[in-house]
Amino acid sequence: MQSSHDLSPHGRIAVIVNGNAKSVTDEVLATLDEILQAGDLYVSRSIDEGTAIAKTVIDRGYGTVLTGGGDGTFTNVVTQVVKLSRERGVKPPRFGLLRLGTGNALSWVVGSSGRKGGLLAADVLRLRDEAGARPLRLVECEGILGPFCGFGTDANVLADYHRVRDAFKKLPVPHRWVAGAVSYAVAATTMSIPKYLVNAIPYVRVTNIGDDAWKIGPNGRPLDRPIRNGERIFEGKARMASCSTIPYYGFGFRVFPFADERPDRMALRINTIGSVEFVANFKPIWRGEYANSTTLFDFLVDKIRIELEPPTAFQIGGDAMGERTKVDVALTEPIELVDLYAPPRA
Repeated sequence: MQSSHDLSPHGRIAVIVNGNAKSVTDEVLATLDEILQAGDLYVSRSIDEGTAIAKTVIDRGYGTVLTGGGDGTFTNVVTQVVKLSRERGVKPPRFGLLRLGTGNALSWVVGSSGRKGGLLAADVLRLRDEAGARPLRLVECEGILGPFCGFGTDANVLADYHRVRDAFKKLPVPHRWVAGAVSYAVAATTMSIPKYLVNAIPYVRVTNIGDDAWKIGPNGRPLDRPIRNGERIFEGKARMASCSTIPYYGFGFRVFPFADERPDRMALRINTIGSVEFVANFKPIWRGEYANSTTLFDFLVDKIRIELEPPTAFQIGGDAMGERTKVDVALTEPIELVDLYAPPRA
């Protein structure tokens, strides 16, 4: 078995946690420090710290990097480490996820389970000693790599969540209100849902700027001829236009049921579902089983341009990015993802 303090290039494991995540407590840090025992625990609280840590990861030749703090932390770490690897012409390390943040879509893909104590320790030990790995492509937008990105309802909730969280930080309220479920609930009920009901629906144009794309039916099979480079994939009003290489958002919400259909394509989902339709079909929508050819549209693509009018909230990897009117989204080359569901290492 390899340990975290095996100094061979492929044996060392770095754990990078988001020091701002509400679940990264002193107990969690103590647990991780005890397991690693070799100075391989890094706590990042800012972009500058994250950049310095990424440089250290490359300089020290870690074979595996585990991130703790949610999908946004994973996105930030992978983006910085892969960027430096490309600049230096070296192979990036394997990446894995510890379930410590608010959003944990990837934990549903790789089998991560625990937040603290024994569950967290078990996850680290299994990822270190037993887990295999599999290739995973990501979406790339504005130089950022993540498992998903998009416009619409999810991005609006994230933007409102950040506004509420920042407001709570200025008030003498319990720390647990600042991040997590309380802030999300306040943001959704007082800001996102009212806007969803009264705001105009954005006008969306999606153009294929890559290889052939396909519109997909409920069974995951192409419905029409390929959509060629330069052709319009979709045009009209839509409440969401999002891309992903994994099926899930956080909490097991299966937003992209066809993300695994082809390894050389990412899923594009566009919907015009209204509030009444959403509430009436909540369970099948959550499970990724709902189909309506007039309000829900799925495609497999590798590079697209999304244009919107008016400016609309945008998110990458669960992090709110502000409003945009145009973005290009492309499928990346694969990274190696440590996966408890993959065959174990020899």
